[in-house]
Amino acid sequence: MTGRLRQPTGRYAGRSAEDRQAERRGRFLTAALQLFGDAPGYRSTTVAALCEAAGLSSRQFYEEFRTLEDVLADLHLQVNDWAEQAALAALAEAGGLPVADRAAAVFGAYAAHVTADRRRLRITFVEIIGVSPRLEQQRLARRSRWVDLLCAEAASAVARGEAVPRDYRVAAAAFIGGVNGLLHDWAEGWVDATLDQVVAELVRILLGILDAPPAPTG
Repeated sequence: MTGRLRQPTGRYAGRSAEDRQAERRGRFLTAALQLFGDAPGYRSTTVAALCEAAGLSSRQFYEEFRTLEDVLADLHLQVNDWAEQAALAALAEAGGLPVADRAAAVFGAYAAHVTADRRRLRITFVEIIGVSPRLEQQRLARRSRWVDLLCAEAASAVARGEAVPRDYRVAAAAFIGGVNGLLHDWAEGWVDATLDQVVAELVRILLGILDAPPAPTG
């Protein structure tokens, strides 16, 4: 299969071809979240199994995707978009707060989101690893977006006099790697702590990187 099949055009039952296509893609991605993120996992899933789970045909699959890797790529982006939206919404609400409170709000929202569904966690931190150079590039590109967000917040903290001026990119990359690893380990039961304790530790680490004052207590 060298490419996707031609998409149908026109309206059917009052719905446009674009609407039907979006619904099909959504059904394939929902099925993939279950099969890739739980059992049997991406590497053991077949096109036939995905089609069966989605309640769609193989012809409909090839109208939307070329390979299962394309499905995993889209699902990985979708899961990351959801997490990013949760973090940005929390950041917007906490915009006027001190840096410690902003960090707690953002990482609390992010951690709550990515750990709320173990399937999303697995897609983000496990199934995407080592699939292909293309997906590795995508994974690192998405991680870079988180690094950019952290650097932008560090710059904002510097401008407010809440952080020491310096280049934070290397520290941000190290911190994001630590966030991902810690949340994955916590979800797997390897870290004996509550999620609130995990988030509080991440905030302490971040404030140490920024050389910022801790959040007030009491």
